[in-house]
Amino acid sequence: MTLKIKTILTTLLVVLTISFSNYSSAQSNGFEIIKGMELMDQIYEHLEKYYVDDIKAGNLSKVAIDAMLKDLDPYTVYYHESNIEDYRLLTTGQYGGIGSLIRKNGDYVYITEPYEGKPAETSGLKAGDKILEIDGKSMKEKSSSEVSTALKGPKGTSVDVHVERQGSEKTITVNRDEIKLPDVPYSGMLKNKVGYIKLNSFTQTASADVKKAFVSLKEEGMESLVLDLRGNGGGLVIEAVRIVNMFVDRGQVVVSTIGRVEDENRVYKTTEEPMDLDIPLVVLMDGGSASASEIVAGSLQDLDRAVIIGSTSFGKGLVQRTYDLDYGSKVKLTIAKYYTPSGRCVQRLEYYDREEGKRPEAVPDSLITIFKTKNGREVIDGRGIEPDIDVEKEEFSRLTATVFSNNFIFDFATDYYYKHPSIAAAGDFKLSDAEYKEFEDYVLKQDFTYSTASEEILKKMKEAAEKEGFYEGASAEYEALLEKVVPSKERDLDKFKSEIVELLENEIVSRYYFQNGRTEHAFNYDDDMEEVFRLFQNLEEYNTILGN
Repeated sequence: MTLKIKTILTTLLVVLTISFSNYSSAQSNGFEIIKGMELMDQIYEHLEKYYVDDIKAGNLSKVAIDAMLKDLDPYTVYYHESNIEDYRLLTTGQYGGIGSLIRKNGDYVYITEPYEGKPAETSGLKAGDKILEIDGKSMKEKSSSEVSTALKGPKGTSVDVHVERQGSEKTITVNRDEIKLPDVPYSGMLKNKVGYIKLNSFTQTASADVKKAFVSLKEEGMESLVLDLRGNGGGLVIEAVRIVNMFVDRGQVVVSTIGRVEDENRVYKTTEEPMDLDIPLVVLMDGGSASASEIVAGSLQDLDRAVIIGSTSFGKGLVQRTYDLDYGSKVKLTIAKYYTPSGRCVQRLEYYDREEGKRPEAVPDSLITIFKTKNGREVIDGRGIEPDIDVEKEEFSRLTATVFSNNFIFDFATDYYYKHPSIAAAGDFKLSDAEYKEFEDYVLKQDFTYSTASEEILKKMKEAAEKEGFYEGASAEYEALLEKVVPSKERDLDKFKSEIVELLENEIVSRYYFQNGRTEHAFNYDDDMEEVFRLFQNLEEYNTILGN
C-alpha cells in the first residue's frame, strides 16, 4: 500500500473511530466499519495504479470525508489543516488577515467594508475597491473564499493588494494583523434610558464583553436593557450560561445536554452572583438566531426573566464538540441535544431517521409538546424559540431584492462617497428626494429584468384556465389585470422607494461610519426596537407577559 493511501486511510479511520468509539452498539457496527475501510482501501489503490491522470490524493480524501459527514448533519464538519483558520475564527473570533468584508461582484471580488482601525482601513483600502490582483496573482473569476484565503496570513506578514478605484489602479501594501471580530460590535444608551447591547457571536470573550458593556451602561444611568441576538448563529455553550448568569440567581439550571454517550449528559448551572436580578430585560430574536442564542433566549424565557421580541428563532438544538486529528486537522461532531430549563429541545429539523437523499423535515406537529415556564406560561419544543411579542416583518419587493443583489445599491453608494466628503451623523443621515432621483436614473440605465409574484401566479392561472377551457371567456379581464402587475421599473422604483431608501442610506452611512454607523442608522427603521420602547414605557404589560 502506498504512503499516500496509508495517510488517507489513517485520517478516515480516526474520524470513524471517534464517531463510533464508546457506543454500546459499536460491536454490531464493527463488520460494516471494516468492510467500508477495506473498500476505501481498494478504491484508492486502484485509482493510484490505474487512473488516467495523477490523482490529487489529499483533495480526494477531503472530498471523501466531507461527503461522509454531510450524510449526518450540517454541523458535523471536518477541518483540514489548510482550513484551520476557519476553526479559529469560529471559536475565538480571531484570524490572521487584513480585517475587511469582501463580496463577489461580476468577475471580481470587491472590498465591501473594511473594519474600522484594522489593517485594511489604516492601509487605505476602501469599500468599493475592486481586487484585481493579490501578490501579483490575478483574482479574475476567483470566488470570495479563494480571495479570502489569499488575503489571510500570519500576523506581521504583508500582502500586496492591487485594486481598481474610480477608474484608476493602485497597489496597496497591507501588513496583516491578528483580527479579532468583536462579540459586542455596538452598545449604547438609547432614548428613555434604554440600554442596548448587540451580541454577534459567542466566542471565548462574549460574556466578558457583555458584562463590560453592561457595567458601562449602568454607570450612564440605564434603567432597562435590550440584548440584541438577531443574526447571532451561536458559539460556545459556557458563554451562553455565563451571560444568563448575569440576570438570574446562582445555582439555576440554564441548559442540559443529553447524548448517546453518557459522559455527554451534563447539566449547566449558574455559578456566580448575578449582576442585576430586577432590571427590565428584552431579548431580540430572528430567524438567524441559533444555538447559543437560543439557549440564552430560551432559558430567560423559561425562567420568566426576559420578554422575547422579534420573530421565531432558527431552531438548532444540537451540541457540537471538536476533536483533534493527526496532521493538524480537526473534526467537529454533533454529540448531544440541549434542553432549556423547562425541559424543551428547540431542534426544528430531524437529520437522522430520513431516507437516503431526502432533505431533513421539521418535527411533525403531532410530536410537538407543551412545556411550562417558571410562572406557568406555555412554551413548545421543536420550533425554535417563539417570541412573546411577534413583530411582523414585511418582505422586500422583487424589485428591491433585484436592485440589491445586482449591487446597484453598493455601486451607487461607492460613487456617492467620492462625491461627498462628509455627511450628517449616522443616526441623522437622510437621502434627499433629489439624491433618490439620481439613484432612480442610475438604475434605469442598467440592464436587468425581474418578475413580480403576482405576475407569476397570473401566468400559472392562465395555463390552468386554458387547460380547463375557461380562458377564452376571461381573456380580456386577464390581460387587463396582467398589465397592472407586470414589472415597471419606473413605477416600482417609486412604489417601493421607502424600502430602497432604507438600504441605500445604510450602505452610504457605512462608507463614513463603518459598522457602528450602520447600527445607529438602522435604529431609524427598526420595528423590533419600536416595540421595545413601547413595552418599556408600559411595565405593567411587561410584567403581565412574564406572569409576574
